[in-house]
Amino acid sequence: MDAGISATVDVRGLTRRFGDRPAVQDLTFSVGRGELFGLVGPDGAGKTTTLRMLAGVLRPSGGDAFLGGTSVALDPERVKKRIAYMSQRFGLYADLTVIENINFYADLYEVPRGERPARLERLFHFSNLGPFRDRLAGKLSGGMKQKLGLSCALIHQPEILLLDEPTFGVDPVSRRDLWLIVHEMVAQGVTTVVSTAYMDEAERFDRVAFLDRGRLIALETPEALQRTLQNRVLAVRTSEPRRAREAAIRLAAVSRAAVSGDSLRLIVGDAHRDAGVIGAALRAAGVPVHEIGPASVAFEDVFIDRMTGGAEP
Repeated sequence: MDAGISATVDVRGLTRRFGDRPAVQDLTFSVGRGELFGLVGPDGAGKTTTLRMLAGVLRPSGGDAFLGGTSVALDPERVKKRIAYMSQRFGLYADLTVIENINFYADLYEVPRGERPARLERLFHFSNLGPFRDRLAGKLSGGMKQKLGLSCALIHQPEILLLDEPTFGVDPVSRRDLWLIVHEMVAQGVTTVVSTAYMDEAERFDRVAFLDRGRLIALETPEALQRTLQNRVLAVRTSEPRRAREAAIRLAAVSRAAVSGDSLRLIVGDAHRDAGVIGAALRAAGVPVHEIGPASVAFEDVFIDRMTGGAEP
């Protein structure tokens, strides 16, 4: 976060244990006003637990987080008035229509009646839900339910938006529409914290925090994280990528190896220097190598490197 931007979300040593099992361990980071911040990690990394603590619905076992200056540990109810939290299973009412669901949340957040028409018009414009305003929520597609959930979360114009894997299982068109809504909110200064396991989404965030087993293992902009692997990625095109991986991980020059479609992506010390040696070693092991050479760094390369023991933040 830039030094000149004040923190809207300030996390200090946030910890949560379930019995003896630590789900989140000593997280510390800050998110500035109007920043799109990502919590990225595999299942079980602690993303949902972190968001639930930030939303004031789960008490920390240790540490604290301040949202708009309010402590989630000491005053979670006050925190809830400033945020919108959209969980993976947002609480829509299947037997209410689209407009009835939105009005229910407007009532819940005490949105003045006189302000609702303009807010509804704006939300319907972004979500394309206007033509379906009288349809029962239970009859909507998965993507439309997610857009309705986001509209309900935004009706009271929160300062901070917390989204837990909002596009999981959503079709590509609805996924695009969801992100258009989110980016519009960010452009208007809404601080947004999103959890995702999708690398194509993560690389578009302002900054990302990689989580693994509840611990923070990297915190930077996507561009800065990608630069850590500059000139260190090799792409190997082969008809037997899994066999190629088994052979590659035995080579001293290879620190990470991952199958990607019909190719193998390797993280090495120097892609230009090591390509010839690695190609020869793979062929000597009986692996068909059709092409090998340096490749541009994909965000997934960074993720795999950090999740499998890359450099600490």
